[in-house]
Amino acid sequence: MAYDKAYKVLAKQEGISNSKAKDLIDKGLVRAEGKKVMIARGEIDTNTKFTVKNIADVKVIFQDDNILAVNKPAFLTSDEVAKKFPKAIMLNRLDKETSGVMLFAKNEEFQKKAIKEYKSNNVYKEYVAIVDGKVIDTIEIDNPILTTKDRGQAKSKVDKKGKPAKTTVYPMFVEGNKSKIKVVIDTGRTHQIRVHLNYVGLPIIGDALYGKAVSNINRVLLHSKKTKIFDYEFEAPEPREFKVYEFN
Repeated sequence: MAYDKAYKVLAKQEGISNSKAKDLIDKGLVRAEGKKVMIARGEIDTNTKFTVKNIADVKVIFQDDNILAVNKPAFLTSDEVAKKFPKAIMLNRLDKETSGVMLFAKNEEFQKKAIKEYKSNNVYKEYVAIVDGKVIDTIEIDNPILTTKDRGQAKSKVDKKGKPAKTTVYPMFVEGNKSKIKVVIDTGRTHQIRVHLNYVGLPIIGDALYGKAVSNINRVLLHSKKTKIFDYEFEAPEPREFKVYEFN
């Protein structure tokens, strides 16, 4: 039995460059034997058969002279989405595996006004998530979040030394020990929803960093569904995995 680095085996199987293969693994798009391939440079059997998930297209929800709203697919970073709209100015970020509404300013004047709205917590941000645990009542989580960086990787935690952060959770659907929830955040701290939900014992399904990794789910089941700013209101339809997810 021969072994080689995972990205090299994938590159040969798919007929792509080594760098492209490594990028696919780093994005979390590659699975082998039903499990996500986590380490591109990890040794793996050269006969391994991979499956590669396609990334959905970035879709424009709305645009005018001031604002651009797009539906970000999972597995693209916010910066990668921004590169597709070089003349626009990013107003908010989403984690790589989080999908949904992202906003861009079309001019500097609107950018300045929008940033004031974000800083004043006047922007309505609604998410949907699937968590491990039963949610049958509204839950308010008002705990400060501290974010640190290690080798460029941000990680957050609930800590009294952190910045104020408020998350409100509303029940939508419960089956077994899994719940589909609506989440509204008043603030926008790094990884806020993921950290707060895990803190109260409701880890998001598919969240390998803070929540609960599941073999048949290859992304964090968190979606930015609705955003309201000024007189604008934007909504991104829930991805397929939120509609057909089997609660088992």
